[in-house]
Amino acid sequence: MAALPQENPGEGPGTGPGPGTCPGTDPGPGPGPRPRPGSGPGSGPGTGPGVRIASPTGKWVLLTTVLGSSMAMLDSTVVNVALPTIGRDLGTGLAALQWTVNAYMLTLAGLILLGGSLGDRFGRRKIFVLGVVWFASASLLCGLAPTGGVLIAARALQGIGGALLTPGSLALIQASFHPDDRARAVGLWSGFGGVGAAVGPFLGGWLVDGPGWRWVFLINLPVALICVPVALRHVPESADGRTHRRGFDVLGAALGALALALVTYALIEATSGSVLVWVSAAGGVAAGVAFVYVERGRPDPMMPPDIFASRQFTAVNLVTLCVYAAFGGFFFLTALQLQVVAGYSALGAGTALLPTTVLMLLFSARSGELAQRIGPRIPLTVGPLLCATGMLLMLRVGPHASYVSDVLPALLVMGAGMVTLVAPLTATVLASVDAGRAGLASGINNAAARAAGLIAVAALPLLTGMGPEAYRSADAFDAAFRRAMPLCAGVLVVGAVLAFATVRRPAPDCRCPQCRTHGCVTAPPLEPARPRPSA
Repeated sequence: MAALPQENPGEGPGTGPGPGTCPGTDPGPGPGPRPRPGSGPGSGPGTGPGVRIASPTGKWVLLTTVLGSSMAMLDSTVVNVALPTIGRDLGTGLAALQWTVNAYMLTLAGLILLGGSLGDRFGRRKIFVLGVVWFASASLLCGLAPTGGVLIAARALQGIGGALLTPGSLALIQASFHPDDRARAVGLWSGFGGVGAAVGPFLGGWLVDGPGWRWVFLINLPVALICVPVALRHVPESADGRTHRRGFDVLGAALGALALALVTYALIEATSGSVLVWVSAAGGVAAGVAFVYVERGRPDPMMPPDIFASRQFTAVNLVTLCVYAAFGGFFFLTALQLQVVAGYSALGAGTALLPTTVLMLLFSARSGELAQRIGPRIPLTVGPLLCATGMLLMLRVGPHASYVSDVLPALLVMGAGMVTLVAPLTATVLASVDAGRAGLASGINNAAARAAGLIAVAALPLLTGMGPEAYRSADAFDAAFRRAMPLCAGVLVVGAVLAFATVRRPAPDCRCPQCRTHGCVTAPPLEPARPRPSA
């Protein structure tokens, strides 16, 4: 999410191999007459990929997709800022705050690949609208939650809605716009989404300090009330008729989500030492093994095992796990550290975190261009090391910390590291697979990042000895934070070593990603799936 495009002349129907494809991979349709817009298996009558950006329909499509994706993006950045207030208001312990974050990431990471497939089969607009309505309904439940348990359940439901609308918003752009306008449309969509991600922590802090934390969720309702009728009236429907001949890998999605849920529960509740914790841990491992077995046996799996035959793809995903585990733990704990220990308000803490997102929005595209010239190995090695340095600099943030001298230098170094590595990471993932599987590869990479953040938020309090009431004590939380930052930095160093040892320069004419500039700190940008050629 939140990415700007690179022009890609080798992409789109009616072109042969060109700069957008790798040699020996899916070259796309060969030379020949272009199909009429609206014809072919992927389109409804008269609603093929022929919408131009300058047309009224094109503007409505952009408005709808920006509004929908912004709902999910805002929730991924604003909730951390609200956690201390949520805990005090609902009287919950640290474990409930972990679940408030993780319940959303769990269902989103487990179902995001399935959500894209549902749109292809049943209609992208239909599934997108369903996702918006689902997400808004769950947001209402979050805003009205009387207890921590209800809030956690509602957050899990929010993640399901996010898994439907997040890939759906990008798929609508790919399916609706004329091939010549797709890259620009993705750029406008992601640019506005990046601005939303940057505003998120500031908006969340203002809502928490003003009308209250419940409005962090309730603000989604007016957005949905605008988005849904606009989508139904102005956005053309599209689907991929070929998917009607295939089933859905519901079992694979369920096993993957179950494995994550059980392992997360075991990590969060590990201090209790109960039999249920050990059963959950064993069940999580068993569900993970069953997931691999099911995916290997299905004719059309959600996560095809053969995609990992590419050593480069496997290596970059391992780097992704390290990098985004550290990021997930860092942003979860830093939002608490600034409020519980440094004494910042929710608004102050949210505003303090803006530099990382702003730097990525401004400079990630240039970082991607540099990586194309020198190769991804150096950026993917240097970037994590810079982020690790930024996290170690956060050790200076204690009681009454100065923003200018203590917080800002650490976040600037952290942001520089994220700028250096995020765009090359996405480009390397896409260059390591066939051009026709770019959307799948991007989805797997995005889901892996979210799963890594999920595990980090569950594990770090356990590894640093945080008690259930740690966030209520400045001294206790500060001590745990000072143990957590070196751990996060160490994971980043492991990622840097992996990148240096395993990442190699892709072929020079491999497919370049449309999603290069990034504005969301919770996961790599999603790359649009390549449209299927019409007959």
